[in-house]
Amino acid sequence: MPRLPLSSPAPLSRRAALKLTARLTAASIAFPSVLRAATAPAYPHGVVRGEPTADKIGAEVLASGGNAVDALVAAALAAAVCSPAMTGIGGYGAAIMIASADGKKVVAIDANSTAPAAARPAMFPVDAKGNVPGRVNEVGWLAAGVPGILAGLQLALDRHGTRSFRDSVQPAIALARDGFPLTAAVATTMRNLTPTFRTHAGGRALFLPNGTTPAAGALFRNLDLAALLTTLAQRNSVDSFYRGDLAQRIADDFAKNAGLVTAADLAAYRAHEVAPLRFSWLGSEICTAPLTAGGFTMLQCLTTLRALDWHRQPAGLARTHAYLEALRLAWSDRLALLGDPAASPIPQEKLLSAAYAHDCADRIRHAVKTGTLLPQSATPRPHGGTINLSVVDREGNLAAITLTHGNGFGAGVTVDGLGLTLGHGMSRFEPKPGHPNAPGPGKRPLHNMCPSIVLRDGRPVLAVGGRGGRKIPNAVLETLTQFVALDRPLEAAVAAPRPHTEGTSAIELEAAWPAAELAALPSLGYKVKSAVSATVSAVSFDPRSGESRAALR
Repeated sequence: MPRLPLSSPAPLSRRAALKLTARLTAASIAFPSVLRAATAPAYPHGVVRGEPTADKIGAEVLASGGNAVDALVAAALAAAVCSPAMTGIGGYGAAIMIASADGKKVVAIDANSTAPAAARPAMFPVDAKGNVPGRVNEVGWLAAGVPGILAGLQLALDRHGTRSFRDSVQPAIALARDGFPLTAAVATTMRNLTPTFRTHAGGRALFLPNGTTPAAGALFRNLDLAALLTTLAQRNSVDSFYRGDLAQRIADDFAKNAGLVTAADLAAYRAHEVAPLRFSWLGSEICTAPLTAGGFTMLQCLTTLRALDWHRQPAGLARTHAYLEALRLAWSDRLALLGDPAASPIPQEKLLSAAYAHDCADRIRHAVKTGTLLPQSATPRPHGGTINLSVVDREGNLAAITLTHGNGFGAGVTVDGLGLTLGHGMSRFEPKPGHPNAPGPGKRPLHNMCPSIVLRDGRPVLAVGGRGGRKIPNAVLETLTQFVALDRPLEAAVAAPRPHTEGTSAIELEAAWPAAELAALPSLGYKVKSAVSATVSAVSFDPRSGESRAALR
């Protein structure tokens, strides 16, 4: 596929990258908890939204003439350094959506982790309570699969960008070398992982240089990671991370620490450009990353809402009841039936069919009429972490990337001498042999990332994604429902309160949810509590005016 149609920009020099990073490290990298502005300012060059330091680096790329993918890659590489608990270049995976301004090219890039060849369905036996003893599927070297983020970024840049990897990685190198202040949240997460960090040389060197983790506000540097990124910059490619001397060093540390990933596993890894899932409703088309990403569950819920004519229902308890039941049905199917479609048969066509949607709609109408809940069973699990960046450039090319370690610092293990902390992609498998999402050689785990793009009249107008583990699909779904079904503007769509459920009767609602509904929902059988949602970052573009807007909450 040809690159997005923009002229080649002047490269960002190492000196410019250093100056930019010096300015950025003085700024707070904490996420705001409220919408940034009631009225979005004008962004003549486009805008990146998702992580403050990465946003500024991406804005610099856009201002110097880079396109949406150039900004996305540079910003993601920076976020992979300055948000070390959320993600990193050793993070387990990424999902990317890209749309050209004319709408003729809309593609997804799958950079999910793969399990090592030695993985087996029964590799994480559970105890009587259904828990994996020692949480070895979440913490430690067995929890790490092959990391996919770098391969995905390289593929996006090669096919759709205009800059070199060498130029794109310079701000990330400077951040790793010169450091950035630790937030209180990241410092606390580090402190909680001290026992894991002590178990291996890489963890002790990076996180416990003086025997304890650094305090909040301390300048955190990762000189080994800076050297690794510098090597990749000199080679102008990430290939040796997967096939070469760097791959061998990664594999050697896995072997030293009884991990399973080998040099052969790394060499076999490829990120893939794939066709997105598409869903049309009310003159808009939603495009999202396909399985094993979380977008499938969003679209299943949307097909049910469409069959219900949900957008025509008046706001109130009945409409909320129908929405929650559509969510519960989709999540129950997700946790029971979904997995890697390349490894086992998944009933994708059935679950997204009009017939199934109408069947679900009929069941939901009966539940609403009788004031009851549909019988569903599911097993919720906490998932955290992740960064999402949404980007629009001056031409109206849009892109979004979600990239993650998984939970805080992923597997909690770091490759000695490379400063490379690894994500815990293996934790995203179900430790149940026979389940479609059970571990297996070369399998990709089901994950929650679901960057999405909306088109109207064939032109891309919105890029959106979220961070926040299992809450991501529901948060992005709510934003899309507000924007597409209820025709709300970007800021209002992002500001709307969001629900969360994973298929059980337990429902989480944000504090701004209407009080009357909060009081009435328990009488229907829901177990309601107040909780925050995932964080959504979105950008929009008006093809008529050329105006870009951005929102984050």
